[in-house]
Parts: sequence; C-alpha cells; structure tokens
Amino acid sequence: MAIRKRCTSRVLLFDEHDRLLLLCGRDPRRAGARWWFTVGGGVEAGEDYAGAALREVREETALELPAARLGPVVWTRKTLFSVDGRHYDQYEEYRRARVTAAEVSGMRVDTEEARYGHHWWTVDELRTTSETVRPRRMGRLLPPVLAGATPLPRPPLHLGDFDEDQDFGPG
Repeated sequence: MAIRKRCTSRVLLFDEHDRLLLLCGRDPRRAGARWWFTVGGGVEAGEDYAGAALREVREETALELPAARLGPVVWTRKTLFSVDGRHYDQYEEYRRARVTAAEVSGMRVDTEEARYGHHWWTVDELRTTSETVRPRRMGRLLPPVLAGATPLPRPPLHLGDFDEDQDFGPG
C-alpha cells in the first residue's frame, strides 16, 4: 500500500455571524462515509502555505481574498486517512479569515470539493452535531480562535496526530 505524503493549508473561513464554512466529503468506496471539512487543500510545488490557502479559497469559493485578510497559523495537525482507495499521510496548517455578507452572497461553492454540499456552521451546531467533522472537537476549539486569542508570536496549537480511518465518527 503506497502512502502519499501531503502538506495542506486549510482556512477557517468565518462570516459576519461567526459561522464557519465547511464542505462535505464522501468516500465512494465506503458506503455512508461522509464528513465535513474546512476550505483548503494541498500546497503545490513552489507555493508557500499562505499562498496555497488563498488559492484554495479562490478555487473552492470563487473569492479573491487579499493576503492581508489571512490570519496567522492557529492550529497544526497530522493525520493518516484514505479516500477512494488512496492512502495519505497529511500535515495541515489552519489559518483564519473573515468574509463580509456581500462576499458570502457572491460566493460560488460549487467546486469538486463541495459537490456533496456546504454549510455555514455555528459553534453551537458544531458542539452538538452527530456528523463527522474534521478536525474533531471543532466546537470546543473555535471560541479562542474567534476571540483572537491566538496571535503571534505564540506558536500555533498542535491538535495532535490522528488516524482518521480508525477514528471515524461524530465530532
């Protein structure tokens, strides 16, 4: 079994009501396997993490965010997972960004990554959902991020190392 190493840049994209945009994913090879995840994706050759974050926001939402709107890294995470028969060993960095109501109304979240849906989640919804959300415990992790309690130079919070295939469930 070949494992692909992958570095990703993820964005905690909030609207004016402190709701977080999550996209829905599914694994076509596992019946019922469905999860919610943040905007973002792989860092391409010659690209830095912030540049990848901005590109992914553009590709997944059609929003052109200026670099100044992208916050510092607030979380990191390492995860093993498989989807569609491919296995990944993935490092993730999470940054925050906020969008206006006008930007939300002009968004097009109709990309391949969001083909199974998207939703703007409140912190309370994330705390109580029975859906699978990645990273886990998002409802408990978000309040300090929303309050701006993670400014630099404090190092980002490392959420841990996970095997998503062994830990598939609510949260």
